[in-house]
Amino acid sequence: MNMRAKGAFDAEGRRKYLTREEGRRFLSQARELPPLQRLFCFTIYYTGCRISEALALGPANLDVEANAILIHTLKKREKLVVRRIPLPEFLVAELAAILPDQNQGEFWTFSRTTGWRLIKRLMATIGISGIHATTKGLRHGFGVRGALEKIPVSMIQQWMGHSDLNTTAIYLDVRDEEERQLIERTW
Repeated sequence: MNMRAKGAFDAEGRRKYLTREEGRRFLSQARELPPLQRLFCFTIYYTGCRISEALALGPANLDVEANAILIHTLKKREKLVVRRIPLPEFLVAELAAILPDQNQGEFWTFSRTTGWRLIKRLMATIGISGIHATTKGLRHGFGVRGALEKIPVSMIQQWMGHSDLNTTAIYLDVRDEEERQLIERTW
């Protein structure tokens, strides 16, 4: 197979993103986790942020009035780029309750490896395996969901912190169930 590895699929044609149904199963199982772990999983799912970006979040990043979170884009180390991503109200309320008397520090004090293992373990529990059963699979899933819901590509680009629109466009390259949803709009 001569498929490009950079995109929503790897060189062997395997999908890198969670489908909508897999995402629902992920959220359902995450609800069973202890509060801090659950909120970590929800934050990555609902923001599409990278694991290191999630671990850097704290109360100072939360905009409770706007129901949004401010994420420092880590891939742009030479300059400070902050992206503002709207969140569901319930998630903002739960995050705000983690450290109610402080406006400093991070929500999660575990390591990047521990966060990665948490996501992998959760994926295994719900029977999801492969290259998409990772935090990166959640990030790619966020981009694909945005594309399927007809969110303007420029908005997805902003939420994901991409400097190049071509990077964001990879989330339009879908197949199987997602491809069927797109073509059904033309029928």
